[in-house]
Amino acid sequence: MTHDFIELTGKTLLDVVNEGEIDLRHLHESGVTGDSILRINRHGEIELRQKSGWFLVGGLIGNFEERLMNLTGLDWAE
Repeated sequence: MTHDFIELTGKTLLDVVNEGEIDLRHLHESGVTGDSILRINRHGEIELRQKSGWFLVGGLIGNFEERLMNLTGLDWAE
């Protein structure tokens, strides 16, 4: 099974998220900053890049795919 992701920064994530869609305080407490490297999979799960791997920090709901691809200019990749 392949896992497809779109990578983005913490700053771009804030542009993707609609109000009330995710707890921004939880993301901040998880270590997400504007310069963070993140990835989102097709299920909307948000992972933060840490020194030795990826850490699940939250998830998006709703129609995020089009917003994500429009703002990043990227398509899903392994």
